[in-house]
Amino acid sequence: MNSSEKNVMVPGPDEKVRILRERAEALARSTDERGGPDEEVTVVEFMLAHERYALELSYIREVYPLKDLTPLPGVPDFILGIVNVRGQILSIVDIRRFFELPERGLTNLNQVIILQSDDMEFGLLADEILGTRSIPRSAIQTSLPTLTGIRAAYLKGVTGDRLVILDGGKILADEKMVVQ
Repeated sequence: MNSSEKNVMVPGPDEKVRILRERAEALARSTDERGGPDEEVTVVEFMLAHERYALELSYIREVYPLKDLTPLPGVPDFILGIVNVRGQILSIVDIRRFFELPERGLTNLNQVIILQSDDMEFGLLADEILGTRSIPRSAIQTSLPTLTGIRAAYLKGVTGDRLVILDGGKILADEKMVVQ
């Protein structure tokens, strides 16, 4: 045995149980109680006009492939049309047109992100779904000087890697989305 091993205190069985219990209780507490890393938000990341956007998962009912789109006459140009999703007719909003972004046309990669609240439900067209991920709230900057115009009104924040997080609540509550 070398001299450093002689000075090491090995806890007894009762002490080990106490230490493990304390660790388990600390891990079971919420992050706010133990003051550790801040809360994370889970988002669905997608592409729009060669830029990465995200929406909080809490506003999303599902992601659905765009198929059998029926155009509607006499609606604003950002309303692409309607689709039948398992017997439910949903409006599809082309958020690129709504945000005045360049259009890419429809491809087989286009997906519909179905947003849902108590009062509203519709689909947003996405060029491509990149996946889901969790982002610490502290990593989201609330403003970006280069994001102006209509997009700034629906902005929740931007991450350091230039992921634009949209405010799903504001989009769902906007009266412009209601077509009469």
